[in-house]
Amino acid sequence: MSRIGRMPIAIPAGVTVEIAENNHVTVKGPKGTLVRTLPAEMEIKTEDSQVIVTRPSDLKKMKSLHGLTRTLIYNMVVGVTDGYTKVLEINGVGYRASKAGKKLTLNLGYSHPVEMTDPEGIEATVEGNKITVKGIDKEKVGQYAAEIRDKRRPEPYKGKGIKYEDEIIRRKVGKTGKK
Repeated sequence: MSRIGRMPIAIPAGVTVEIAENNHVTVKGPKGTLVRTLPAEMEIKTEDSQVIVTRPSDLKKMKSLHGLTRTLIYNMVVGVTDGYTKVLEINGVGYRASKAGKKLTLNLGYSHPVEMTDPEGIEATVEGNKITVKGIDKEKVGQYAAEIRDKRRPEPYKGKGIKYEDEIIRRKVGKTGKK
């Protein structure tokens, strides 16, 4: 029994959900439009400003797809109404970020600056030592934030590097000198 899959998705005002054949779902809202093809086995219906996902059988694969399908649609609805943001923090002496147009330039202690271009539909802004990644597609926002973080992951001794705002870095004790 998929508890998540059985929950109906409320469609807020100003959002339209269209379901074409082969479960080709289009969600339009104030922030933009998202399109996704979901597993064809699931049955997706819209009933009086709600989206309901039902599964054909109780096979293990169908149970797992049930919750996934419902969550993907829900993420699309939230994306076109509120959008998604991820905030990254840069820690370290001389580590800095700057933004020019769609190009994000990171100085992370390498011999060269690291340049990244914002993917389509995603916008990164820089304020001091914080980088904010915004967009309507949850998957793309998370992926771009992860790619930025991978340029210099936080290290456990001094905590230098790029980390998520809510991430906690497990610190290690360094070496001690001889007596």
